[in-house]
Amino acid sequence: MVDDLDREILHMLQADGSTSFTKIAKKLRRNESTIRKRVLSLKKDGVIKKFSVVLDPAKIGFGTVAVIGVDIDPEKLLDVAQNLIKIPETRYVATSTGDHMIMIEIWAKDGRELSQILSEKIGAIEGVKKICPSIILEKMKE
Repeated sequence: MVDDLDREILHMLQADGSTSFTKIAKKLRRNESTIRKRVLSLKKDGVIKKFSVVLDPAKIGFGTVAVIGVDIDPEKLLDVAQNLIKIPETRYVATSTGDHMIMIEIWAKDGRELSQILSEKIGAIEGVKKICPSIILEKMKE
């Protein structure tokens, strides 16, 4: 179970995953060893899945980001999801309820590349019935 101290640690790490245990300890007025043990425990318990870097796609050459709903034959759900995971431009794949059975995020260099990905890669997967892309204009919160 996560307590208030764990939540404070998590909040700080979500803001900046590279924050040192010493800096967290100082801010929360705790010993560094307490913070280190808490973080290791949170990792062991699966609360913290991993530490990663959040990229700005435009600054690394991906000018078009799209969130895409994919309608599929229900019996092909897991097969289609596994095939979508294999597409290098796919950054996020989730099965969902609602309007679409699968939601994905794609990073592409431009609209032309996105069109190719939609038609040649996603559209070619057996079981895909409909592709509903929405291009992201500006990400307001991450």
